[in-house]
Amino acid sequence: MGNRLEEKVAVVTGSTKGIGRGIAVMLAQEGARVVVSGRDLHAGHEVAQEIRDTGGEAVFIQTDVTKEDNCERLIHTAANNYGSVDILVNNAGIFPRGDILETTEELWDEVMSVNLKGAFFCSKHAISIMKAQGKGSIINIGSGHGYGGGSNLFAYSVSKGGLLTMTKSLAKAYARDGIRVNWIIVGWVITPGEIAVREAEGHDEEWLKQQGKRNPFGRLQTPEDIAHVVVFLSSDEASQISGAEIPVSGGWVK
Repeated sequence: MGNRLEEKVAVVTGSTKGIGRGIAVMLAQEGARVVVSGRDLHAGHEVAQEIRDTGGEAVFIQTDVTKEDNCERLIHTAANNYGSVDILVNNAGIFPRGDILETTEELWDEVMSVNLKGAFFCSKHAISIMKAQGKGSIINIGSGHGYGGGSNLFAYSVSKGGLLTMTKSLAKAYARDGIRVNWIIVGWVITPGEIAVREAEGHDEEWLKQQGKRNPFGRLQTPEDIAHVVVFLSSDEASQISGAEIPVSGGWVK
Protein backbone atom coordinates (compact mmCIF):
# COMPACT_ATOMS: atom_id res chain seq x y z
CA MET A 1 0.00 0.00 0.00
CA GLY A 2 1.19 3.50 -0.88
CA ASN A 3 0.10 6.83 0.53
CA ARG A 4 0.06 9.22 -2.44
CA LEU A 5 -3.72 9.49 -2.15
CA GLU A 6 -4.12 9.12 1.60
CA GLU A 7 -7.37 10.65 2.90
CA LYS A 8 -8.67 11.31 -0.62
CA VAL A 9 -12.07 10.00 -1.70
CA ALA A 10 -12.40 8.61 -5.21
CA VAL A 11 -15.51 7.72 -7.22
CA VAL A 12 -14.88 5.48 -10.24
CA THR A 13 -17.74 4.81 -12.64
CA GLY A 14 -17.90 1.52 -14.49
CA SER A 15 -15.46 -0.03 -12.03
CA THR A 16 -16.93 -3.52 -11.71
CA LYS A 17 -14.58 -4.88 -14.40
CA GLY A 18 -11.88 -4.08 -16.93
CA ILE A 19 -10.15 -0.71 -16.91
CA GLY A 20 -12.41 0.68 -14.19
CA ARG A 21 -11.68 -2.20 -11.85
CA GLY A 22 -7.94 -1.77 -12.40
CA ILE A 23 -8.23 1.93 -11.61
CA ALA A 24 -10.30 1.39 -8.45
CA VAL A 25 -7.88 -1.22 -7.10
CA MET A 26 -4.80 0.93 -7.71
CA LEU A 27 -6.37 4.07 -6.24
CA ALA A 28 -7.08 2.08 -3.09
CA GLN A 29 -3.52 0.74 -3.05
CA GLU A 30 -2.34 4.35 -2.92
CA GLY A 31 -4.53 5.12 0.09
CA ALA A 32 -7.73 6.50 -1.44
CA ARG A 33 -11.11 5.56 -0.05
CA VAL A 34 -12.81 4.23 -3.16
CA VAL A 35 -16.44 4.17 -4.23
CA VAL A 36 -16.88 1.39 -6.77
CA SER A 37 -19.88 1.78 -9.05
CA GLY A 38 -21.64 0.07 -11.93
CA ARG A 39 -24.74 -1.87 -12.85
CA ASP A 40 -23.53 -5.36 -11.89
CA LEU A 41 -24.39 -5.82 -8.22
CA HIS A 42 -22.46 -9.07 -7.72
CA ALA A 43 -19.30 -7.92 -9.53
CA GLY A 44 -19.36 -4.56 -7.76
CA HIS A 45 -19.44 -6.10 -4.31
CA GLU A 46 -16.64 -8.47 -5.35
CA VAL A 47 -14.36 -5.58 -6.37
CA ALA A 48 -15.07 -3.65 -3.17
CA GLN A 49 -14.43 -6.78 -1.09
CA GLU A 50 -11.19 -7.45 -2.97
CA ILE A 51 -10.00 -3.96 -2.05
CA ARG A 52 -10.95 -4.42 1.60
CA ASP A 53 -9.30 -7.85 1.74
CA THR A 54 -5.98 -6.28 0.75
CA GLY A 55 -6.17 -3.55 3.38
CA GLY A 56 -7.93 -0.82 1.42
CA GLU A 57 -11.21 0.96 2.05
CA ALA A 58 -14.06 0.68 -0.44
CA VAL A 59 -17.82 0.51 -0.83
CA PHE A 60 -19.96 -0.37 -3.82
CA ILE A 61 -22.90 1.74 -4.97
CA GLN A 62 -24.99 0.26 -7.76
CA THR A 63 -25.37 2.96 -10.41
CA ASP A 64 -26.84 3.40 -13.87
CA VAL A 65 -24.99 6.45 -15.18
CA THR A 66 -27.64 7.08 -17.85
CA LYS A 67 -29.97 8.30 -15.08
CA GLU A 68 -29.22 11.60 -13.37
CA ASP A 69 -30.82 10.60 -10.08
CA ASN A 70 -28.48 7.59 -9.93
CA CYS A 71 -25.44 9.79 -10.56
CA GLU A 72 -26.55 12.34 -7.99
CA ARG A 73 -27.07 9.58 -5.44
CA LEU A 74 -23.64 8.11 -6.22
CA ILE A 75 -21.77 11.37 -5.72
CA HIS A 76 -23.69 12.55 -2.68
CA THR A 77 -23.58 9.15 -0.97
CA ALA A 78 -19.81 9.16 -1.42
CA ALA A 79 -19.61 12.64 0.10
CA ASN A 80 -21.94 11.76 2.96
CA ASN A 81 -20.07 8.52 3.75
CA TYR A 82 -16.55 9.91 3.56
CA GLY A 83 -16.91 13.68 3.93
CA SER A 84 -15.68 14.70 0.47
CA VAL A 85 -15.31 13.79 -3.18
CA ASP A 86 -11.75 14.53 -4.23
CA ILE A 87 -11.48 12.37 -7.35
CA LEU A 88 -14.00 11.46 -10.02
CA VAL A 89 -13.00 9.03 -12.75
CA ASN A 90 -15.53 8.97 -15.59
CA ASN A 91 -14.74 5.53 -16.95
CA ALA A 92 -18.13 3.94 -17.69
CA GLY A 93 -18.41 3.23 -21.39
CA ILE A 94 -19.64 0.87 -24.07
CA PHE A 95 -18.21 0.28 -27.54
CA PRO A 96 -20.66 -1.55 -29.83
CA ARG A 97 -19.55 -1.99 -33.43
CA GLY A 98 -21.31 -0.28 -36.31
CA ASP A 99 -20.68 2.27 -39.05
CA ILE A 100 -23.10 5.14 -39.60
CA LEU A 101 -25.40 3.06 -41.82
CA GLU A 102 -25.58 0.33 -39.17
CA THR A 103 -26.14 2.74 -36.29
CA THR A 104 -29.78 2.85 -35.25
CA GLU A 105 -31.31 5.62 -33.21
CA GLU A 106 -31.50 3.23 -30.26
CA LEU A 107 -27.81 2.31 -30.49
CA TRP A 108 -26.79 5.97 -30.87
CA ASP A 109 -28.85 7.00 -27.84
CA GLU A 110 -27.48 4.17 -25.71
CA VAL A 111 -23.84 4.96 -26.51
CA MET A 112 -24.28 8.69 -25.92
CA SER A 113 -26.19 8.07 -22.69
CA VAL A 114 -23.53 5.82 -21.18
CA ASN A 115 -20.35 7.37 -22.57
CA LEU A 116 -21.20 11.06 -22.59
CA LYS A 117 -24.34 11.83 -20.64
CA GLY A 118 -23.15 9.73 -17.71
CA ALA A 119 -19.93 11.75 -17.50
CA PHE A 120 -21.97 14.96 -17.70
CA PHE A 121 -24.28 13.91 -14.85
CA CYS A 122 -21.47 12.72 -12.56
CA SER A 123 -19.27 15.75 -13.27
CA LYS A 124 -22.18 18.12 -12.66
CA HIS A 125 -22.85 16.77 -9.18
CA ALA A 126 -19.18 16.26 -8.29
CA ILE A 127 -18.31 19.83 -9.26
CA SER A 128 -20.94 21.22 -6.90
CA ILE A 129 -19.12 19.46 -4.04
CA MET A 130 -15.60 20.18 -5.32
CA LYS A 131 -16.34 23.90 -5.62
CA ALA A 132 -17.32 24.04 -1.96
CA GLN A 133 -14.10 22.18 -1.06
CA GLY A 134 -11.99 24.42 -3.29
CA LYS A 135 -10.32 21.45 -4.98
CA GLY A 136 -10.91 18.28 -6.95
CA SER A 137 -9.67 16.15 -9.83
CA ILE A 138 -11.89 14.83 -12.62
CA ILE A 139 -10.32 12.31 -14.98
CA ASN A 140 -12.16 11.36 -18.15
CA ILE A 141 -11.21 8.08 -19.79
CA GLY A 142 -10.98 8.87 -23.49
CA SER A 143 -9.74 7.07 -26.57
CA GLY A 144 -7.63 7.57 -29.64
CA HIS A 145 -10.88 7.03 -31.52
CA GLY A 146 -12.05 10.39 -30.16
CA TYR A 147 -9.93 12.06 -32.82
CA GLY A 148 -11.75 10.37 -35.69
CA GLY A 149 -11.92 6.67 -35.07
CA GLY A 150 -12.63 3.62 -37.12
CA SER A 151 -15.69 3.59 -39.33
CA ASN A 152 -17.07 0.57 -37.44
CA LEU A 153 -16.96 2.48 -34.14
CA PHE A 154 -18.95 5.47 -35.33
CA ALA A 155 -21.10 6.24 -32.28
CA TYR A 156 -18.33 5.35 -29.83
CA SER A 157 -15.85 7.63 -31.59
CA VAL A 158 -18.27 10.56 -31.60
CA SER A 159 -19.03 10.05 -27.91
CA LYS A 160 -15.33 10.14 -27.03
CA GLY A 161 -14.83 13.27 -29.12
CA GLY A 162 -17.62 14.88 -27.12
CA LEU A 163 -15.96 13.80 -23.88
CA LEU A 164 -12.76 15.52 -24.97
CA THR A 165 -14.65 18.77 -25.59
CA MET A 166 -16.32 18.43 -22.19
CA THR A 167 -12.90 18.00 -20.60
CA LYS A 168 -11.56 21.18 -22.18
CA SER A 169 -14.67 23.18 -21.29
CA LEU A 170 -14.72 22.13 -17.64
CA ALA A 171 -10.97 22.57 -17.22
CA LYS A 172 -11.25 26.18 -18.34
CA ALA A 173 -14.43 26.96 -16.43
CA TYR A 174 -13.38 25.64 -13.02
CA ALA A 175 -9.64 26.25 -12.76
CA ARG A 176 -10.21 29.15 -10.35
CA ASP A 177 -12.16 26.78 -8.13
CA GLY A 178 -9.15 24.47 -7.83
CA ILE A 179 -10.80 21.78 -9.95
CA ARG A 180 -8.58 19.99 -12.47
CA VAL A 181 -10.08 18.10 -15.42
CA ASN A 182 -7.96 15.86 -17.66
CA TRP A 183 -8.42 13.32 -20.43
CA ILE A 184 -6.53 10.04 -20.81
CA ILE A 185 -6.18 8.75 -24.36
CA VAL A 186 -6.58 4.99 -24.04
CA GLY A 187 -5.06 2.80 -26.72
CA TRP A 188 -5.87 -0.89 -27.23
CA VAL A 189 -6.35 -2.39 -23.79
CA ILE A 190 -6.57 -6.09 -23.00
CA THR A 191 -9.65 -6.58 -20.82
CA PRO A 192 -12.15 -9.45 -20.47
CA GLY A 193 -14.60 -7.34 -22.49
CA GLU A 194 -12.14 -6.83 -25.34
CA ILE A 195 -11.26 -10.52 -25.35
CA ALA A 196 -14.96 -11.42 -25.58
CA VAL A 197 -15.52 -9.01 -28.48
CA ARG A 198 -12.59 -10.43 -30.42
CA GLU A 199 -13.65 -14.01 -29.72
CA ALA A 200 -17.06 -13.19 -31.21
CA GLU A 201 -15.19 -12.01 -34.31
CA GLY A 202 -13.28 -15.29 -34.50
CA HIS A 203 -10.01 -14.16 -32.89
CA ASP A 204 -8.30 -15.63 -29.84
CA GLU A 205 -5.92 -14.15 -27.25
CA GLU A 206 -2.89 -15.19 -29.29
CA TRP A 207 -4.21 -13.07 -32.17
CA LEU A 208 -4.49 -10.12 -29.78
CA LYS A 209 -0.90 -10.61 -28.64
CA GLN A 210 0.27 -10.61 -32.24
CA GLN A 211 -1.63 -7.36 -32.85
CA GLY A 212 0.14 -5.90 -29.86
CA LYS A 213 3.54 -6.62 -31.39
CA ARG A 214 2.66 -4.13 -34.13
CA ASN A 215 2.31 -1.39 -31.52
CA PRO A 216 5.36 0.92 -31.32
CA PHE A 217 6.08 -0.36 -27.79
CA GLY A 218 5.50 -3.98 -28.82
CA ARG A 219 2.41 -4.85 -26.77
CA LEU A 220 -1.16 -3.86 -26.05
CA GLN A 221 -2.01 -1.98 -22.88
CA THR A 222 -3.35 -3.30 -19.57
CA PRO A 223 -5.79 -1.71 -17.10
CA GLU A 224 -2.83 -1.13 -14.81
CA ASP A 225 -1.12 1.02 -17.46
CA ILE A 226 -4.13 3.32 -17.40
CA ALA A 227 -4.44 3.19 -13.61
CA HIS A 228 -0.88 4.42 -13.03
CA VAL A 229 -1.68 7.65 -14.90
CA VAL A 230 -5.00 8.04 -13.08
CA VAL A 231 -3.14 7.83 -9.77
CA PHE A 232 -0.73 10.55 -10.89
CA LEU A 233 -3.49 12.86 -12.11
CA SER A 234 -5.38 12.27 -8.85
CA SER A 235 -2.39 13.17 -6.72
CA ASP A 236 -1.05 16.52 -5.57
CA GLU A 237 1.93 15.90 -7.86
CA ALA A 238 -0.36 16.91 -10.75
CA SER A 239 -1.62 20.07 -9.05
CA GLN A 240 -0.70 22.22 -12.08
CA ILE A 241 -2.09 19.91 -14.77
CA SER A 242 -5.54 20.54 -16.21
CA GLY A 243 -7.06 20.32 -19.66
CA ALA A 244 -4.36 17.84 -20.68
CA GLU A 245 -4.66 15.04 -23.22
CA ILE A 246 -2.37 12.29 -21.97
CA PRO A 247 -1.82 9.29 -24.28
CA VAL A 248 -1.44 5.87 -22.70
CA SER A 249 -1.37 3.99 -25.96
CA GLY A 250 2.11 2.54 -26.28
CA GLY A 251 3.01 5.11 -28.90
CA TRP A 252 -0.10 4.56 -31.04
CA VAL A 253 -1.47 8.05 -30.36
CA LYS A 254 1.12 10.84 -30.13
